[in-house]
Amino acid sequence: MSELDKQTYLSDGVKPQTQSQQPGVEREMEPEPVYELESHVGSGKLKGKVALITGGDSGIGKAVAIGYAKEGAHIAISYLDEHEDAEDTKQRVEQEGVTCTLHAGDIADEAFCFKVVEEVIEKHGKLNILVNNAARQEVKNSVVDISAEQFKHTFDVNFFAMVHFTKAAIPHLQAGDSLIYTTSINAYVGNKALIDYTSTKGAIVAFARSVAQELAEKGIRVNGVAPGPIWTPLIPATMPTDMQESFGVSSPLGRPGQPADLVEPYILLASEGSAYMTGQFIHVNGGTYISS
Repeated sequence: MSELDKQTYLSDGVKPQTQSQQPGVEREMEPEPVYELESHVGSGKLKGKVALITGGDSGIGKAVAIGYAKEGAHIAISYLDEHEDAEDTKQRVEQEGVTCTLHAGDIADEAFCFKVVEEVIEKHGKLNILVNNAARQEVKNSVVDISAEQFKHTFDVNFFAMVHFTKAAIPHLQAGDSLIYTTSINAYVGNKALIDYTSTKGAIVAFARSVAQELAEKGIRVNGVAPGPIWTPLIPATMPTDMQESFGVSSPLGRPGQPADLVEPYILLASEGSAYMTGQFIHVNGGTYISS
């Protein structure tokens, strides 16, 4: 039995709870997400590289930041305004003997996205890995209930921010470097309660596969991960309690996923282990969706 399976709350589902605003705060969650496994001992797969992770203060981004640090990468974290979570993540990352910088601001602002990349180059001297991960969502019962403002805001944060970060990063990337995108199981199966969010995730898949073709001749790899139901601060901050009660428990593996479940795929896509992969998405969803 794995370390994750030994956590009984994973198979029993999550305790329904609410937070007042998204993307949510880790310290208010019960239980807190699992971000790392003791069994993960770094082997230098990313030694000396610099990784920028959007939404790296908590959730999947935090787990990836810690995992990359264990593999020897220096970390830059872009986040909105969850300063305590960001500081906690920075402290944990730097325990691995690497540096970590924090960059607070709204990624819906194109200028901020470019500013972050400039700051990373200034403070770290280079950029090798960009993990486009930050996202927002709002549950609505019908597409007719989604305002134009909500559609635009969701696309600004989930999709266009990734476009801006990608454009800002490309001039600094070299052969062997990686662009990595977080999409969602919803891009492949749809979600009637998250139509605007799901639409952005589908756009991300198409965008990444297209950019992968453009950058292949430069040796820059473009891949992504498609998570299923993962217990992150975004869930209690956006989902009603009735949706939380069934969150992930209907998957074949019988539990919601944890951020720690995503770490190894992100490490693979950032390392030489994926040297012959580009335009690909790894599905981590407990067997809920099995891709062809």
